[in-house]
Amino acid sequence: MTGKRSWRWLRVFIEHLPSESHTMTALRNELTPMQLAEQADRGEPEKGRWSQQEQLIATAVDAIRRLEWVLICVNTEKKSKRPDPPEPMRRPGAGPRKKKAQLTEKSADKLLKLLQGGAA
Repeated sequence: MTGKRSWRWLRVFIEHLPSESHTMTALRNELTPMQLAEQADRGEPEKGRWSQQEQLIATAVDAIRRLEWVLICVNTEKKSKRPDPPEPMRRPGAGPRKKKAQLTEKSADKLLKLLQGGAA
């Protein structure tokens, strides 16, 4: 194909670049936290910036980490503290997972005062 190239052609060309290309990496790095969250909420890994092979490898790594965690848990004494479950490998378009808030003694007292109508 010779002659003029259109803007559409350029867009299609860029969209089909390999996920590990500098251009795709730069585009991924420019996403805002809100855009990252939207992509993570959609849960469409097939539309991610990784190839299918990379997605499968990440899934295998997650499974191995989970099996290792289960093995540790079943071999830990019942009264001992078990380790936290492993974090899944970060996927493209997904921001870091947020830690669940834990209720401490201080925050429980503050909550109780608020519920009883007192100022915190």
